[in-house]
Amino acid sequence: MPPKRKHRSSPAPKGLAAGEQLKRGKLPGSDLWGWVGTEVTHSSQITLEHRLMSCGLSRRSNNSLCANKYAHKLEKQSSPTPKRESAGGELGDDVIVVLDDEPLPCSKKLCKNNPNCLNYLGQETWKDEDKVRELFLKASDLGFNPVLNARDPELPVGLKNLGATCYANAFIQVWFRDLAFRNGVYMCQPSQDKEDVFEDSPIFQLQVTFTALQECTQNVFNPEKLAESLKLSTSEQQDAQEFSKLFMSHLDAEFQKQSSPSLRSLVSSQFQGEQVYGTICSNCHNKSERSTDFLELEINIENNARLEDRIAALLQDEKLTGDNKYLCSRCESLQDATRYTELRNLPPVLHFSLLRFVYDFASMERKKSKHNLLFPTTLDMNQFVGSAAARKAASSNKSAGKNIYELRGVLLHKGPSAYHGHYEAQVLDTASNTWFQFDDENVTKIDSLGERRYTGRDIVDVLNGNPKKYVWSNHRKSELNDCGRGNTGNSRGRPAKKKRRIDDSDDDVVEVSSPPMEPKIPEAKQHGLEDIFLSKDVYMLIYVRKDVPSPNNANWPAVTVATQRSEHIAMTADTGSFSPPPRAQEVVNSLNAAHDMACDAYAKREKEAKEHFNKLLKKMKDIYSSWSINSMDEDSVIISRQTLERWLSKPLAKPKTKPKGGEEPETTPEILTTSDILCQHDLLDPQRANNMKRVSASAYEKLAEFDECEISPVCQVHDVCEICVRESFIEKLYQVEHPRLVAQFDAVCDETPDQPGYWISKNWLKDWRLQKPKMHTPLQGDAPPDAPEYLGHVVCEHGQLSLVSTARKSIPTKAGDIINGLFPQWIPRSTQEEPCAVCEATINMSREDKRELRRKAEDEKARLRHMHDNALTGNTLLLENVPCAILPAHFVRLWRKWVTRPTDGPRPEGVNNSQFLCEHGHLIFDPNCPNDWDTSIAVVQMTEWMLLADLCVVLGRLIHLVDCSDYRYPCNFPITLEKKLVENPPNVFDTKFEHGIPVCHDCRSKRRSNYDVAEITVRLLNGKNASKDAVTQENKSHKSEENGQHPQMAYGSNRTFGTRQSKRIRESKDGVEKKRITVSKSTTVKDIKVMLYEALKIPTICQRLSHCGQELDDNSVTVATLGLLINDVLDLREEAEDDENATTDDLTRAKKRRKEERGFGGTLLASSHPNTIPDATVSSEGELQSDYESPQICRVCDVQNSPNRQQCRFCQKDLKL
Repeated sequence: MPPKRKHRSSPAPKGLAAGEQLKRGKLPGSDLWGWVGTEVTHSSQITLEHRLMSCGLSRRSNNSLCANKYAHKLEKQSSPTPKRESAGGELGDDVIVVLDDEPLPCSKKLCKNNPNCLNYLGQETWKDEDKVRELFLKASDLGFNPVLNARDPELPVGLKNLGATCYANAFIQVWFRDLAFRNGVYMCQPSQDKEDVFEDSPIFQLQVTFTALQECTQNVFNPEKLAESLKLSTSEQQDAQEFSKLFMSHLDAEFQKQSSPSLRSLVSSQFQGEQVYGTICSNCHNKSERSTDFLELEINIENNARLEDRIAALLQDEKLTGDNKYLCSRCESLQDATRYTELRNLPPVLHFSLLRFVYDFASMERKKSKHNLLFPTTLDMNQFVGSAAARKAASSNKSAGKNIYELRGVLLHKGPSAYHGHYEAQVLDTASNTWFQFDDENVTKIDSLGERRYTGRDIVDVLNGNPKKYVWSNHRKSELNDCGRGNTGNSRGRPAKKKRRIDDSDDDVVEVSSPPMEPKIPEAKQHGLEDIFLSKDVYMLIYVRKDVPSPNNANWPAVTVATQRSEHIAMTADTGSFSPPPRAQEVVNSLNAAHDMACDAYAKREKEAKEHFNKLLKKMKDIYSSWSINSMDEDSVIISRQTLERWLSKPLAKPKTKPKGGEEPETTPEILTTSDILCQHDLLDPQRANNMKRVSASAYEKLAEFDECEISPVCQVHDVCEICVRESFIEKLYQVEHPRLVAQFDAVCDETPDQPGYWISKNWLKDWRLQKPKMHTPLQGDAPPDAPEYLGHVVCEHGQLSLVSTARKSIPTKAGDIINGLFPQWIPRSTQEEPCAVCEATINMSREDKRELRRKAEDEKARLRHMHDNALTGNTLLLENVPCAILPAHFVRLWRKWVTRPTDGPRPEGVNNSQFLCEHGHLIFDPNCPNDWDTSIAVVQMTEWMLLADLCVVLGRLIHLVDCSDYRYPCNFPITLEKKLVENPPNVFDTKFEHGIPVCHDCRSKRRSNYDVAEITVRLLNGKNASKDAVTQENKSHKSEENGQHPQMAYGSNRTFGTRQSKRIRESKDGVEKKRITVSKSTTVKDIKVMLYEALKIPTICQRLSHCGQELDDNSVTVATLGLLINDVLDLREEAEDDENATTDDLTRAKKRRKEERGFGGTLLASSHPNTIPDATVSSEGELQSDYESPQICRVCDVQNSPNRQQCRFCQKDLKL
């Protein structure tokens, strides 16, 4: 069979492959160090030309002289370009001419390392004159432009937040829009005897604040003086409702001092209403009523509920039956009754306070309710005034009454927490009929309130009591109209549901449904109910009663405060009917004048800065447009690239240090150093050649005359450091020679791989063969093969060939000669040499030693069997009436580990008992206190201690058989103890440890209190009697320990003292459930209760913790304050909060346990309550408390409440039971 024909190989490709780019080869001399190893092979041959080449400053470097792109260009004369004749019939455009001397294009990337290119250093910034002028003005630090604070004529004035005063700012904006109230504040005059201190009073500062909000020319006013007059803490967040009550009470006291009758009754006639609480006996129909005045109505809220429904719920009757019967004074017995609430009179300005903060029993904290509330812009209160029959009649009669209210203000609380957040106000400006959002300094015009708005046909469903069906927004009006015309957008003829997310809301996505096609109530706009809004952040609502408008008047009416008593004079207020008081107007005028002066001063500084900029711009352009050199022979200096960039950006950068007040700015020019291109010899460093730039000498002279800054030091072109060039040459030459030697070495190894040679370290050879060896040290060369870190790979500790052959490698003799030529001091080891005989003998002997070591470990284990089995178990039952000794448990653990595996680790050196003794030579733990026994103490029999003394050297406290003269502690006995049954006092027997060394109680307490994290025990006690006994016993135990005595127990008790009894034994003996928890010194009582709630599921409100018989009633106290020690015990008693079974002691503890924070305690609001009596205080509700009318303590959450409250302000439980 003929052989197969071989395929002819494909010819080699000619030209470039597909996609390959044509690249120009390196130009001659383009490499800065190309002369190393070719022209120069020794440092003595280096010349000035070579030094210039190392920095790219030589002609041979071929760095192009790039033209200055920012130079002043002359107009070019247009001249006809001669046409090039085509050759050989080819077109002129088809001819491509390639020149070898063609300069490289100038670009930021290519010319970054070119010292002859001075473009791309930041000159682009100075091309746009308007932009650079703006940057220069910002850098000139002209100060804040007060023109930016000028008031917008279309927006009201905002109030500055002083830290945490948003609650006050929100209410001030609401009160200012109440024109009648504002006029009343303006009408207040000081009494003759207090004329001099009137300007420091809160009423005057409120006048100034109102005047500023009305007449100020700035967009923000600082109410700092008002806060100071009220002594408010600007860094503490307070409740807006409480501030409203207290401040209104203070203003009422000031109004009472005025001579005008209408002004004295302004607060009561404007804001005060009458509310009646009554009870009707079902047997004798006896009626008992109590009338109270209110400044605001407190409303409970439910999710997606209407405001009208919640008002009706407030007035709903309550049946008192069963265990909740009423004690009738006429029947003189418990009878079924009906409790009712009525609104008798409503004020012209009606405030609704929404109870958004609820009490959480699990966490013992207040939480903010996120329920949505629907509130209208117009509210008919006729259906809620009077008796139940009158309210029913008013609900059926839809005719307009006198109690029609319009929405004027909405107070919002933003944030998820009840302890912090942000208050904002949405207020209607009656003059412009516009709603504004007041967020402290930020005031914006708004079109909608809250987060949702009901408008159009969907309001019908709200009136029908179905607010959850539709969640509508303003931008859906067009879709509603399209739906009526049939433009539905889907096959079913209704718009599809759309998911929408609302800003500033924690709610998730809300689905918006389509509205009904036909309204069910044609009278939807009968009472002007045009809009209903929904919000989850609304905190308070302000409504104003309106007069019945005429049919042709659709505008908002003026605010009229009608007289409720004969001596009151009606006051009608609008924007132009009154003016601020002269004193307050003077203060605001001075602020406006100061603002105008600040604007003029700023304009003057700005004008001077612009004139200076015009001069600076001309100088800068003159310098950077002429600093490039045109030839290599031109005189020039070397400056770093970073220095030139800083010089260009210096006028546009803000100064690092600002001059202090009254000081003039420094005129000394700043020095821009060029040290980033200099070496340690203050000459040009060749290693930093990439940062060098060549600047013409003429341009440098202009730079030297520049007033703004100075460049120093400046080097000439020939100032290249000779020493640094020589050192760099040595390293460059190594980089050339080392790969050549490695290639020669590899070639020799490949030629004679199996011939006898020398041993060498594998790690050294692997590193040396790298292109850049890691062991290489600059200017010192490579480490020799016999360096200390590599010598052990070949030679053992006896100086002979090592037995370990895996760390070395054999090389041929010729290869070894190459290495020996580089390192003449190296003494190679021949591959024919025998391994070390001493090391071989040592290996054979170690096997016998291991067998002997195991035999000794088994012998010690057998002799110390009791210590091996029981020393770490905590079982001391077998040690009663047996002499024992104490030793560290750590030694026992190490010894047990050694006897188990004697060849894996060292044998314990000895026993050190010094950790159990203090500096006074006494014990730092009490053997008879179970809480002192921890995992560091072990108990062994005395016979075993004597065996340990024979087996090892004992450090510290030794037995008397050993001489102790050379040790730290001179005592000649160990820490001995023995568990015995003793009688103390007579006929009372107890088991206790007897020990010869006394206990140092001071050092013992210090030891137990010195911890970062510790474990304590909580005992759950069942039953009140058991808890009392346990507390009493624990108290006695602690007292006896403090007196140096030990707790006793009755004869026959099986209780044992010792270390770490098993869980089963402990639980069976104590009969008490226990829980171990980990605490730190910063852990509070509240944190402990929360941990117990998670572990035992006992509500924190039902937990009664005690320590040493003292109840822990303050939840904010820390473990460090209580003085809890390691392994301390707390007693926990679960107490049901039952109102019927509550005793006087329980109520006393409740009052002591929960102290409500004082809120505005220490401020002027807390001390200026009207009609105060001696020893009176102000509660967090802002109501008067005294010895004659004490506050009510809620039996559920222990919160203080005002005397006239019906329900707790936190947990909403009934307080009158």
